Amino acid sequence: MSEVINKIGIADRQSPSRRAVLAGGTALAATAWASGVGIARATGPDLSRGADNFYQSDEVIAENVRFTNTYGMEVVGTLFTPRQMDSGRRYPALVVGHPYGAVRQQAANLYATKMAEQGFVALSFDQSFWGESAGTPRGAVLPDVYVENFSAAVDYLGTRDFVSRENIGVIGICASGGFSIAATKIDPRIKALATVSMYDMGEYYRTGIQGERAIETRNSDLQIAAENRFTAFETGEPIYGPGQNDPVFLEAAESNDFYQTERGRVPSNDRRTTPATYAKFMNFHPFIDIESISPRPILFVVGEIAPSRTYTDRAFEMASQPKELVVVEGANRIDLYDRTEVIPWDRLTTFFGEHLNGAA
Repeated sequence: MSEVINKIGIADRQSPSRRAVLAGGTALAATAWASGVGIARATGPDLSRGADNFYQSDEVIAENVRFTNTYGMEVVGTLFTPRQMDSGRRYPALVVGHPYGAVRQQAANLYATKMAEQGFVALSFDQSFWGESAGTPRGAVLPDVYVENFSAAVDYLGTRDFVSRENIGVIGICASGGFSIAATKIDPRIKALATVSMYDMGEYYRTGIQGERAIETRNSDLQIAAENRFTAFETGEPIYGPGQNDPVFLEAAESNDFYQTERGRVPSNDRRTTPATYAKFMNFHPFIDIESISPRPILFVVGEIAPSRTYTDRAFEMASQPKELVVVEGANRIDLYDRTEVIPWDRLTTFFGEHLNGAA
């Protein structure tokens, strides 16, 4: 597959004025672990264009499962299988990773369900320190463990007697796009990779979305994190910062419309993190050596007007062939979390059907 750039239109596009605001954005007013000011609240859910985060299908069986990563930490996930499966047949499988600060019920389960409807076995999971998976303190940042959990999910899938272990792929949504790139670089068992609304969390904390995080801001954040370590050590208790919904950033309105309303809210997930551990993201560089994934294919899916599209564009430029970029016209980052009329399901199905031996 040669380099391909596709644009996919959607029927209900945003107005020109809304697109201009989203594309331009505003300066970062606060960070989630340095302060609690500038809170952006959603006034009500926008359920247009098929928003259906909690979608369930009569064609799919969902079963909660548990497995252990290489560090001995229990990971909890949901296994989605087609209701009609042939006895003795081995099916292609997908690992689906959720956005950062989310749980599997937010975006990941939707993707896993939709792909299971197309004949794939699909496994979503909660990242360590989040949701039902193990790890303390809760909300901790540890990119190496986040990356490891994708390989642990491959371990689980590849040992099921109904899965073809030579035909396992990954879908990484938002920050899981970056984590799954890092996993795919070092795990050749991952045969095909798709990222959706990808975020490079390392670059976000180093420079921001569009270069808005100055060196002074980063240094101040690191100093606060360092002081928090002393306090946590002396008290024996983790220090939790504001929730991921609190700060004003370039994509705050869209994020809050999903996480703070019935559209995507999961009551058990307050999205609160331990601020000192954010420093770990400064050393996370998922795009380095991305070309080593070749000749395994990568499909990049991104919203046309998402400010964080910069991460996808950069990764696409750095990746070697075969690669494909699908730009969904008029869509922002969060639109691709749950808007079933916007997400390019056909392209995802075709991509994995082709590169996982056409088994689906």
